[in-house]
Amino acid sequence: MKKILFLSFFTLFLVSCGASKKTIGISNTNTSKSQKPTTYKKANTHKNNTIIISEADEKTILENAEEKLVAIKRQIIDYAKTFQGTRYKYGGMSDKGMDCSGLVCVAFEKEDITMPRISRDIAKQGFPISLSKAEEGDLVFFKTSRKYAINHVGIVVENNQGEIMFIHASTSAGVIISSLYEAYWKKAFVEVRRVI
Repeated sequence: MKKILFLSFFTLFLVSCGASKKTIGISNTNTSKSQKPTTYKKANTHKNNTIIISEADEKTILENAEEKLVAIKRQIIDYAKTFQGTRYKYGGMSDKGMDCSGLVCVAFEKEDITMPRISRDIAKQGFPISLSKAEEGDLVFFKTSRKYAINHVGIVVENNQGEIMFIHASTSAGVIISSLYEAYWKKAFVEVRRVI
């Protein structure tokens, strides 16, 4: 989340820093050294300074941002996988013992994203999406007892043509990867949410 905010602030910084300049040079790293960076004139409007960016550059900026998000999600999953086989421990957040929300907190924290410590509070982050649109890095939530609406969480590691695989810390087997097709998880499933 901090990295996403950083990208947003960096973009705003570029906009505000260029306010007193007549042009802004943006170089494309894919161009040869003999080419000059593209220069855009700034148009003034009432109280706002506006930077005009070509559609091609806007597309490149968005693609680069999407690639960074995919990389962050992949790193979260890869780190979570390093805990596979760790025994279940209520309140645990290390390789000595881990619970489901602890695994999510530790994996996201590795990428400087702070998450709430309890699964039902994590379920208030981001926004819900349909199960068919679940991607790597999304969170799946479950109700496995009558006490709480949500009391279990996992991280989607794969959506293979609708079969959702997720990593989580189960009370019986510790940190494992499970399928949402398994009868127990299918019955307990509540929702999937996207937080990054």
